[in-house]
Amino acid sequence: MRKVKTGEFEGGCAFVEGEFVPLSEAKISLFDWGFTRSDVTYDVASTWQGAFFRLGDHIERFFSSMEKMHLAIPYSRSELRDILHACVRAGGLQDAYVAMVCTRGVPPRGARDPRLAQNRFYAYALPYVWIASREKQLAGLDLHISDRQRIPAASVDPTVKNYHWMDMVQSMFDAYDRGRDTSCVVDAAGNITEGPGFNVFMAKDGIVYTADQGVLEGISRRTAMELCGRLDIPLKTAPVPAALLRSADEVFLTSTGGGILPIAKLDGIPLPQFPGPITTRLYEAYWAIHDEAAYRDPVSY
Repeated sequence: MRKVKTGEFEGGCAFVEGEFVPLSEAKISLFDWGFTRSDVTYDVASTWQGAFFRLGDHIERFFSSMEKMHLAIPYSRSELRDILHACVRAGGLQDAYVAMVCTRGVPPRGARDPRLAQNRFYAYALPYVWIASREKQLAGLDLHISDRQRIPAASVDPTVKNYHWMDMVQSMFDAYDRGRDTSCVVDAAGNITEGPGFNVFMAKDGIVYTADQGVLEGISRRTAMELCGRLDIPLKTAPVPAALLRSADEVFLTSTGGGILPIAKLDGIPLPQFPGPITTRLYEAYWAIHDEAAYRDPVSY
């Protein structure tokens, strides 16, 4: 791999087929099973003010996901870190959305045996992506609780970050049809699982709740849970029935695309507290730990 210059591809950079290229030249084959069958795993890290946040955790989850899916890339963890750093540096970015992707690849013509496909690796960095802008967060997000069921964990392992989002995308249309901002889906028992790109938390009577299974084990979710311990906020990981969520004092989402995102309404009904005191404490603590050395991995520009 060649060494890229700072700002070489101003505004974003991709790593495709072993080469660093501008985002406009990042391409994938129409015949890659990552596209035709969603046979792919990925992870998304971020940089904030010139440093990665919990990059090691994202890389470990990416390698774990690949192992579970019988996928592999020709790079070590250290080499992957260098590639991701280079994508940010080449894009001249300070606050960035940084993706790493492994697809099944293109098998020999006519073959249906996934073992015959050569896996493909892609990475890219572009300006930081917010699930909701800070202005929208302050104005208040309205979360729709969809009746659509998340794909069962027995069918698709939710701890493997994947693109099986048809259920969640349809739930977003459910939300838009009702004038809401975003949505979350439930499992077969009617318990809250997750939303498109985020985990769901609630607080009631001073206790924070979040789903204990059937969800992506998000890095931001993990951060929020650890911060509850640091701040002496009681936390319960357990099934969260939709009815319990509707009775919450506070609700917030967690995502690499925004950290802690407070919810103002559930299906148009204002929550008792917005932004609530627990959400506010966690929000402030989440961004504060970005400055702690244990969580930072500064980019060399």
